[in-house]
Amino acid sequence: MSDIETELRPIVLHGRGVVGGVAEGETLVTRETISGWGGVNAMTGTVIESRHELKGTSFAGKVLVFPGAKGSSGWSGVFHTARLAGTAPLAMVFTTMTTKVALGCVVMRVPSVVDLDRDPFTLIESGDRVRVDGDAGTVTIWKRER
Repeated sequence: MSDIETELRPIVLHGRGVVGGVAEGETLVTRETISGWGGVNAMTGTVIESRHELKGTSFAGKVLVFPGAKGSSGWSGVFHTARLAGTAPLAMVFTTMTTKVALGCVVMRVPSVVDLDRDPFTLIESGDRVRVDGDAGTVTIWKRER
């Protein structure tokens, strides 16, 4: 197999689906948890948390790859509002399951996967293309050209 064929072969991670369905799109990756209450502007899908590495960046229409939720129970309300406003992520991939993030996935109705067999933060970068299959519990990664 040539180097080009190896580079174009997708990487497939296996985990546990949280919310079913399939979505494919560009990733937005952060190694920081996200606060729902006071950390996100639901009307724009923008992270507004003052010290967050994504401050000023919108996750609308992206596949959000992050550790999980932090803060209060405001997560579900904020992310439900984002879904209604059309600013929710396409899908979510996360590493730490909590009731906050699980409920957020459910109210947004976006395909979501957790408990992956490999560390997504070592394999996925912002701008990569991924397919999240919440039914199969898989995340397929196509690396973007750097």
